[in-house]
Amino acid sequence: MFKFWGSQEQQAEPHPQDAASQSWYPQSVVSANASRPSTPGSSSSSSYSLQRPTEHPQTTPSHVSPGEAAGVIALLKDKSVDELRKLLSDKNAYHQFLLSVDQVKIQNNIRDELRKETLQLAKQNLEKEQRIMELRNQCKIIRTTELAAAQEKLNDLNRQKEELLKFYSPGSLLQKLQEAMNKTDEESEALHRQLLDEEIDIASFVQKYKKLRTIYHQRALIHLAAKTSSNG
Repeated sequence: MFKFWGSQEQQAEPHPQDAASQSWYPQSVVSANASRPSTPGSSSSSSYSLQRPTEHPQTTPSHVSPGEAAGVIALLKDKSVDELRKLLSDKNAYHQFLLSVDQVKIQNNIRDELRKETLQLAKQNLEKEQRIMELRNQCKIIRTTELAAAQEKLNDLNRQKEELLKFYSPGSLLQKLQEAMNKTDEESEALHRQLLDEEIDIASFVQKYKKLRTIYHQRALIHLAAKTSSNG
């Protein structure tokens, strides 16, 4: 992967593609590492250059933003070759480096805060469990006692309402008015028979008969008007 200029003998190094395939290190970091500019080596004063692979295996596109990638590259550019190799091969070293990245620190802090808040909410819910059970029992008592009584009272009121509506319906009122007319007519006929049987004097007959017939005709007119209006 690295070539040292000025040395008499070249060290055999794996191709960058082979190193990427053999390492568990993310492909985006390997690509970023391969594209970083050459820096002096830690064990040699000679300069070296990184050979970028001509072809890259097709991988899933990274979701790292350009700003985040630039921040990671800034952390990697000052590392020596040995340190970069260690990051590629040593999982613990990579893990420690990952934890030192600012973006990772921010994400870890957010995760810890969310975890803390979740635990706090869970604790509060557990503390309220007893109160929830008490309220649930109260609701059950209300539903089985007070609600049943209120429902029965409501049913009685509905029955009374239906009876009143039925009693004061137009058809019922017309029927009652007709019955009152018939009763008044019968009373006037009875009064007339009393006159024929000489059971009542003429003066009293005229006064009572006139009153009964006036009431009868008033009711008849009202009945006729109401019937006409309902039919229309």
